[in-house]
Amino acid sequence: MRLTVVGCSGSYPGPDSPASCYLLEADHDGRTWRVLMDLGSGALGALHRYVDPVSIDAVLISHLHADHCLDLCGYYVLRKYHPDGPRPRLPVYGPIGTAGRMARAYDLPEDPGMTVEFDFRSWAPGEPVRVGPFTIQPILVEHPVEAYGLRVSAGGALVAYTGDSGRCSQLETVARGADLLLAEASFHVDAANPPGIHLTGTDCGLLAEAAGVKQLVVTHVPPWYDAEDMLAAARDAWSGPSELARAGAVFDL
Repeated sequence: MRLTVVGCSGSYPGPDSPASCYLLEADHDGRTWRVLMDLGSGALGALHRYVDPVSIDAVLISHLHADHCLDLCGYYVLRKYHPDGPRPRLPVYGPIGTAGRMARAYDLPEDPGMTVEFDFRSWAPGEPVRVGPFTIQPILVEHPVEAYGLRVSAGGALVAYTGDSGRCSQLETVARGADLLLAEASFHVDAANPPGIHLTGTDCGLLAEAAGVKQLVVTHVPPWYDAEDMLAAARDAWSGPSELARAGAVFDL
């Protein structure tokens, strides 16, 4: 399995990266399968650098905040009005209400909304789904809206993605035994942070330690913070391999 960071800026697109979007690829049945974890603000344009967007097999939405889902609007236009004709209906997994949320975001009537272009499917907490070689398990985590961490396995490799979450016991379930943990660090450890929203760099390191992961990649740092500070905090809490997510980075697992 290969992971490409399409976008990793937290809360909104930054000067060096779009908002959250991660491309996963794995070979199966004589071809390469591709799924996206999130498609946040600004990510669709950057996706063209790595693959043809019409080659995606499914989109996995962790939650419905704009920095994780809003570029589905542009993707709807691409698939509906492509010069080669409308593209086949694409599975989009997400929280309950994803279809309505995206219709309203593009000022469409909810019926049909984007349902001709996308096959919207709601996550069932803990219930795995299959897309080609990928098995995806959504774990409900703590955030102001319905939000999921994702465990994605293929070819014997496991990627764990916290999505956006405050500290909660479910995150260890998300991360346990992962070859690579993508963990968000939106809050600075020295700030007076509200509970139940985001992690700090320290939280990321503690999670990596508790879950026994092989590699930690700290992501979703907002542009108003120095990402190196977040990584340093994670390394203070965990001594294993760790680095920052950067747009264009590739991890072969």
